[in-house]
Amino acid sequence: MCAEEVVDQAAFKEKWPKDQFIFDVQTHHVDVSKKWYDDTPQGKATVNFFRLMRPFATSVEGSLEQLNRAHYVKEVFGDSDTVMAIISGVPSRDWDKNPLPPDQMVATRKYVNDLAGSQRVLSHGLLRPNLGKKEMDEMERQVKELKIDAWKMYTGADLGEKPWRMDDEKVAYPFWEKSRKLGIKNLCVHKGLPLGFFNEKACMPTDLEKAALDWPDLNFIVYHSGFRGFGLLARGTGDKVEDRKTDDPQEIYWISDILRILKRNPKIKNIYFELGSTFQQTSARDPKLCLHMLGQMIQVAGADHILWGTDSIWGGSPQSQIQRLRRLKMPDELMQKYKYSQLTEAIKEQIFGLNAAKLFGIDPKAKRTAIKADKLTQLRQEYDQAPTPSNTQYGWVWVGDDPPTTPIGG
Repeated sequence: MCAEEVVDQAAFKEKWPKDQFIFDVQTHHVDVSKKWYDDTPQGKATVNFFRLMRPFATSVEGSLEQLNRAHYVKEVFGDSDTVMAIISGVPSRDWDKNPLPPDQMVATRKYVNDLAGSQRVLSHGLLRPNLGKKEMDEMERQVKELKIDAWKMYTGADLGEKPWRMDDEKVAYPFWEKSRKLGIKNLCVHKGLPLGFFNEKACMPTDLEKAALDWPDLNFIVYHSGFRGFGLLARGTGDKVEDRKTDDPQEIYWISDILRILKRNPKIKNIYFELGSTFQQTSARDPKLCLHMLGQMIQVAGADHILWGTDSIWGGSPQSQIQRLRRLKMPDELMQKYKYSQLTEAIKEQIFGLNAAKLFGIDPKAKRTAIKADKLTQLRQEYDQAPTPSNTQYGWVWVGDDPPTTPIGG
């Protein structure tokens, strides 16, 4: 990357293919009134989450406005090069106490796709096996009535019951059997990032091994890649986990646990790494750790087992993360010492969207053709004449072969 590109972002942007297929499999917004935040325990806890993710927000009202559906469309499809996305949610026991329950996620999917005139958004359903057999009916409702595209689940969310494990034959396995019968094969599970809300031990990825072996025809998509997080994001509730003390630069809590599972079980091909929040945190705070992470994922799981997700719009538009991955290079030193692959354009294309397209049965070529002619593309072209990007994160860049050990540019 040359210095001119750092100064002139437009010059850099023009060098990237207009038809790059960027499919963000983890996006969020909220859709509830301020009264819910003021009057319910769940709402008050969610306010604390907003403060964690948006420490500079001056008010709850300001946060809500920046996280609503209109901002979602603008920041994902107007202020970034994302062309497809999955709308995801957070757990709750009661849907009327949820900031974006399944019915609203599906409503957002319809809103964006109707606006575009083509398929731009897929939707998660929310699955809670620890609520027992009654969840089977809710599961069937979401598949048959809402026509959800995949499950999102949180093993660390007790929801007034107990946390649960993906490999629990009594609690979880009946749901995997039901999901298979209903035709939903993509199981997206929050691992890592206890966030101060979830049972920390249940957020560890140690339950994936047996589940993946026992259910080889289901895809276990590990959201956040199991990354424990930095600082406050690593502090969970419930069972505590002792830190392992190590100076090994290749040890990344708890991503390394998944890598060890794959190394001792080379026949496991149905565990996938999703990068939401994890790429954002590591690339901004510790770029070399990010390079070790991607290098090992490619080395052990394969470049075809990494999915692009940004966790937007919790922290703003995903564009800065897109630009970071586009610029990312593996230094010669790391390739020579650890035998990592270079982050080629072909590998980045896989990560950005081709891998997710394969898992979700999407034809990228056909989608590119439809998207180029849809209404959302026309609106984006009009918007680009006088863009007003807001709430955008700006990451670091570097010049030369070796990344800095601290972020540049915030």
